[in-house]
Amino acid sequence: MDKIILTGDRPTGKLHVGHYVGSLRRRVELQDSGKFAKTFIMIADAQALTDNIDNPEKVRQNIIEVALDYLSCGIDPAKSTILVQSQIAELCELTFYYMDLVTVSRLQRNPTVKAEIQMRNFETSIPVGFFTYPISQAADITAFKATTVPVGEDQLPMIEQTREIVRKFNQSYAEVLVEPDALLPETAACMRLPGTDGHAKMSKSLGNCIYLSDNPDEIKQKIMGMYTDPTHLMVSDPGHVEGNAVFTYLDAFSKPEHFERYLPDYANLDELKAHYTRGGLGDVKVKKFLNNIMQETLEPIRARRHEFEKDIPEVYNILKKGSEKAREVAAQTLSEVKSAMKIDYFADTDLINSQAEKYSK
Repeated sequence: MDKIILTGDRPTGKLHVGHYVGSLRRRVELQDSGKFAKTFIMIADAQALTDNIDNPEKVRQNIIEVALDYLSCGIDPAKSTILVQSQIAELCELTFYYMDLVTVSRLQRNPTVKAEIQMRNFETSIPVGFFTYPISQAADITAFKATTVPVGEDQLPMIEQTREIVRKFNQSYAEVLVEPDALLPETAACMRLPGTDGHAKMSKSLGNCIYLSDNPDEIKQKIMGMYTDPTHLMVSDPGHVEGNAVFTYLDAFSKPEHFERYLPDYANLDELKAHYTRGGLGDVKVKKFLNNIMQETLEPIRARRHEFEKDIPEVYNILKKGSEKAREVAAQTLSEVKSAMKIDYFADTDLINSQAEKYSK
């Protein structure tokens, strides 16, 4: 069986460095690895509308922002199919059929759904589309027969729900759908990069994001203002690296060659951490080091983005072609699903002929 990837993002804002270390960087590596026959990368606008239905313009405007971020990070349309979820009508039909395979109580037990509902204060007024998005996500994954879905640890319950739907469908009808596996980030730092203020999650509303498209001055300002260790008041004070956002970012971004270029007094990150822990190392020095790393990492991404920005119609054309290609794949899966469910009436010549024979007697 061919190995196929499906992954994506909700277009509710520009993508930030948390997206980069958590998924984008890995997607480019997987895309270029030669290990996967197909890679589908979805801009999940229909899912974004489930909690932005009163602000569709927000979703509409961010389609291009996410596409530009994808391309600037190295997603190659020649190797990966970039698609817009709402343009694949077959996904809605698959979602409708899968709804019969899942109970309300099972959705209510999904830890990811429960957490998302609480975060958005939907406890008393949950939009049905939002409540059922694990089913929609199952349709997204199975439509392209994805074998591999790169996700963060918090999304594992969603993948398990998809696996349950696949098993129930295949047992009830026929072995049509593929049971996917989750692919987790390689390191803990990449699983959940904190905001610059130390909050567990980056959020546009909290103003704690470093965006991939930020200019050098914005990046520097955000890094120099980052949360560190509140007990590390003097340079001589012992410091803590656990829960210190600066060191979490260094875990995610620093490489041995960065020390050679920007901080040759230290051989590696372990030495830097040890010095900070015992005292005698100031936050400013560490932040300046991180700034150098981030500038080096983000500059080529920003430069590629500027090039793609020069031809926005072509970026939309990439999305259009990708969506058309993806729709062909989804349509084939839907045809197989309907055949297994015995609802492909007009394509089933055996059915038509048997009924004709029945009534001709």
